[in-house]
Amino acid sequence: MIYSSVQAWRDAPRRKVMLFGMSGLGKTHVSNMLRGSGDWFHYSVDYRIGTRYMGEHIVDNAKREAMKVPFLRDLLMSDSIYIGSNITFNNLAPLSSYLGKPGSLDLGGLDFSEYMRRQDQHQIAESAALLDTKHFIVRARELYGYNNFVCDTGGSICEIVNPSDPQDPILKSLFENTLIVWIKGSDVHTNELVRRFDQAPKPMFYQPEFLVTLWSDYMTQNRVEEKNIDPDAFVRWAYSRALARRQPLYKAMSKWGISVAAADISQLQSNQDFIDLIADGIQARSASI
Repeated sequence: MIYSSVQAWRDAPRRKVMLFGMSGLGKTHVSNMLRGSGDWFHYSVDYRIGTRYMGEHIVDNAKREAMKVPFLRDLLMSDSIYIGSNITFNNLAPLSSYLGKPGSLDLGGLDFSEYMRRQDQHQIAESAALLDTKHFIVRARELYGYNNFVCDTGGSICEIVNPSDPQDPILKSLFENTLIVWIKGSDVHTNELVRRFDQAPKPMFYQPEFLVTLWSDYMTQNRVEEKNIDPDAFVRWAYSRALARRQPLYKAMSKWGISVAAADISQLQSNQDFIDLIADGIQARSASI
């Protein structure tokens, strides 16, 4: 690890951290808190995906829908209006909307082949955005004067990397440039995330082979054809299975760094609280070796 001991972490002139774990456990919350302290640069991988790597896809999709409306088509064709994506750190809806959900077109779904195409685009974009972390560490320091850096990753990072491969290019780059920190949730957290998702199902990224298996299993178990699948019903059914798949992947990734409890993350109120919590995580890892 780039910090060999608790003291090395506390004395470090530059602190560089990468947070990962299930969506909804506080990665963005704590990143916003650190940025708000004025001492940390916040690099959001999802924001980078939605602006740098998927921005054109998102906007073109919105234009495609607008072109179906004669009134809007005329205005677009005459350059009288423009369509943009107002994506922010705290509002990633444009990216989620573009990813969409597979299922019946009449219910707002996408053909599975088109859904898979957008999933592939996201995988390429997320890989690139994660590899951009090193560049943004340098950029944050040289351009903006930030010595402290926090990388806020999406919940799907575990679908992009191979934690069992010591030469995995993304994890290797992150390991060499940041302290990798797993925000570990409990069964209570998982149940709450499933409850929230059930109330408001949203698009997400799945590992391709796993997604194909889910799709096939859903049709078999529910005796339904692709064209009749309710998109929300499918993603609700898939979500808890995706979380169960991701847990061991997150645990394997944690061997590249340290882990902290989501319950402790939720209690943080200051920059110093965060520094202390990470110090505790480094100490716990040292004691377990």
